[in-house]
Amino acid sequence: MPNVRYESNATYHPLRNNDPKTAEPMYDITPDPRYKFKPNRVKEVITNVLNDILGGKIYDPNKVSIWCKTIADIVKSQVKHLGYDRYKIVVEVVIGEQRGEGVRMGSRCLWDSDTDNYASEVYINDSLFCCAAVFGLYYY
Repeated sequence: MPNVRYESNATYHPLRNNDPKTAEPMYDITPDPRYKFKPNRVKEVITNVLNDILGGKIYDPNKVSIWCKTIADIVKSQVKHLGYDRYKIVVEVVIGEQRGEGVRMGSRCLWDSDTDNYASEVYINDSLFCCAAVFGLYYY
């Protein structure tokens, strides 16, 4: 009988009985604790990317959309390299002009609190602010 596997971190359990006609493999569908979404590691990635891309920049409304897309793409690719194979990674980036006003950013999402999580970071300089959030949603 071939070894049945869904993903590299799926665990195959021995068959319940010896009859191959009625035996069914069982899988763990929850992530291994080593592969759970870790907000602290993701927050470090966000901080580094924001400092690299926006360091020394002055707000320019013509370039903001390009900066948002670039930041989101780089953060997403670096977070995927952290080993979150069965996670859908969603990145949200907002850049605005710094005028001394307060800004609040909110998000809503339906998720499993045991496996899903998020990380966010804010970058501020004299002329702009940037809010970046990364959501890790586990595929069952």
